[in-house]
Amino acid sequence: MTSPVIVVGAGPTGLTLAAELRIAGVPVVLLERDPVPRGESRGMGLHARTVEVLHQRGAGHRFRTPDTPVWPRLHFSLFWLDLSETGDDAYTLAVPQWRTEQVLEEWAVELGTEIRRGHEVVGVDQSEEEVTVRVRGPEGEYVLAGAYLVGADGGHSAVRKLTGFAFPGTGSTFYGVLGDLAVPPGGTADYRVNLYPGGLYAEVPLEGGTKLRLMTTEFDVEPPPAGTPVTDDELRAAVKRLTGSEREFDTTLWRSRFGNATRIAEQYRIGRVFLAGDAAHVHYPIGGQGLNTGVQDAVNLGWKLAAAVRGDAPDGLLDSYHDERHPVGRQVCMNTQAQIALMHPLDSVGPLRELFGELAALPEVNRYLLEMVTGTGFRYAMPYADGSAHELLGRRVPDLPLVTSDGDGPEGIAAALHPGRAVLLHLDPDTPPPPTAGWGDRLRTVVARPVPGLDATSLLIRPDGHIAHAGHDPHDPLLRTALTTWLGGPGSHDGGEGRTA
Repeated sequence: MTSPVIVVGAGPTGLTLAAELRIAGVPVVLLERDPVPRGESRGMGLHARTVEVLHQRGAGHRFRTPDTPVWPRLHFSLFWLDLSETGDDAYTLAVPQWRTEQVLEEWAVELGTEIRRGHEVVGVDQSEEEVTVRVRGPEGEYVLAGAYLVGADGGHSAVRKLTGFAFPGTGSTFYGVLGDLAVPPGGTADYRVNLYPGGLYAEVPLEGGTKLRLMTTEFDVEPPPAGTPVTDDELRAAVKRLTGSEREFDTTLWRSRFGNATRIAEQYRIGRVFLAGDAAHVHYPIGGQGLNTGVQDAVNLGWKLAAAVRGDAPDGLLDSYHDERHPVGRQVCMNTQAQIALMHPLDSVGPLRELFGELAALPEVNRYLLEMVTGTGFRYAMPYADGSAHELLGRRVPDLPLVTSDGDGPEGIAAALHPGRAVLLHLDPDTPPPPTAGWGDRLRTVVARPVPGLDATSLLIRPDGHIAHAGHDPHDPLLRTALTTWLGGPGSHDGGEGRTA
């Protein structure tokens, strides 16, 4: 029997990873310290790229329904960005994190994930053949062995600490408070956000306007001592210091503090142990980037771990997770720090904000910022690319409609990726596709008519939706290079990264 992959943390990152592995047929044990879901919503939305990758697995419809609210605006350091010229890419679904976790858990369990709640990891050990974790559960401690271990257990990750990952960066230099209010029947919840000399104050409608989040960020106020309970009076005082006005409310449903600590793991992998999501990178919560970056970490890692468990992962495939996702995490940390620098101290950065506002109004800058915040613009470096590489290489594939020759194929590119396998898209039905029988069930070949707006008739799409090869010659030698780089050699499962049975 194949050893499981052990995932720690039943947040959006861990649940997405578990689903990815189960789609690939890999057994998963997901350990979660909390005995029951918290029901909290630190994250408030899903960006376009996150919905897109879930759609590639046939799960996007669980989130994007006709009743799901869409954020009307997106910003970068409170410079509002123009969505009109970016098509369908720049949107954020207003889905509270508790609901995201609920839907992802239902999906992961349907796929066969074993979730153990109330089970805390207290020890980690690994060898060349396996990784073992010591777990403290409701009935005492036990040892669990697996092929690989992934820490998706948040900013205070036990897996990261127990394994010895370096986590350099900066601690918090300011703090904020948030609290959620119930909106009474017939009441209104309006979106507002303002920058003041002392910091930031926002009111954000949640859950279709039935709740309202009050959120403060104060740049020059020391937080209470660690462990001090968050109170409604603390939130009221913070609002008054910032705005100069009282904000009256009876009581909050939930409240929390946050800071601007910014850290990123030096490596996302040590042997058979990996980090993903907040366990790998933490930053100031602006723009909803944390949850979304974590889900995309999971989608990048899942198919690579599955290949390694099956025994057909080529050399370097698991290391490519760090190579591709660490730059993304670093960019998120950078852009959140840049947004803070554009807001404080306000009397000094005023001229800079004026200039930046003029730049942000330029269509090219507007699109760049939108793609950075929503995660739609990142392009992975392909190791075999040269100076003449196709413009699509390394980018995410758009979900365009497909018309297959027999009419029975997938209706679109995203649907072709539902099984979680790589896809060879041959968009010239008058010529035979290249022979790919040697890759067996690692690759799905789809023959369809040319797709308007797609400057290629031969594309290799990785399971995560990024384009590994694009061109017009189905017999281009680089196609075979791309196949062996990401799927291993044709024939038997003799990949370079070990199989554990």
